Amino acid sequence: MTRIAIIGGHGKVALLLSALLTEEGHTVTSFMRSPDHAGDVAATGATPAVLDVEHSTTAEIAEALRHHDAVVWSAGAGGGNPARTYAVDRDAAIRSMDAAAEAGVGRYIMVSYLGARRDHGVPADSSFFAYAEAKAAADEYLRGTRLAWTILGPGSLTDKPGTGRIDVNPAPGEGGRETSRGNTAIVAAAVLDLPETAGRTIEFRDGTLPVSAALQPRS
Repeated sequence: MTRIAIIGGHGKVALLLSALLTEEGHTVTSFMRSPDHAGDVAATGATPAVLDVEHSTTAEIAEALRHHDAVVWSAGAGGGNPARTYAVDRDAAIRSMDAAAEAGVGRYIMVSYLGARRDHGVPADSSFFAYAEAKAAADEYLRGTRLAWTILGPGSLTDKPGTGRIDVNPAPGEGGRETSRGNTAIVAAAVLDLPETAGRTIEFRDGTLPVSAALQPRS
């Protein structure tokens, strides 16, 4: 049994992930900004806890993460406000990484997106630009830490049922990019049980390979 902390616990992916992990016998603490969401989180089997990461210090986040074995970042500002996007998706995410290290939580899973990188190519006048910049900075920072990190890059998220089948590291322009939130949760749960995925960035979309096979290192 592993003690897992999920940051952004009321998000759609996080709720699905909480249910999967608790069904597998893990102990899950799911952190959310609003106490109004506690009922939804508790219904997954997770323990709800209020933590406003946007306005929390590194020390406060570290105290919340203490006594956990792994942390999953599944939070986000939700777009629409560039300043808040940078505050949550970049700055708070980076504080959570420092907090995990401070709290002795070695395993860190980042839910990013397919195509996140410094040279993301998103035009500066696009509404997606701030998010692309923030995620690129957070992912880059995570790669420079001593945490046992894995970065997940799902494609365009949908509410289709999770099939448990994905394609990993699709080439640009190669087929569609749709990825169900269900499959994203399945992949996140899988990598938590696969320490050998530490140090990997895994981009994926809905596809044909069972998740367990798709996550095997390519020779």
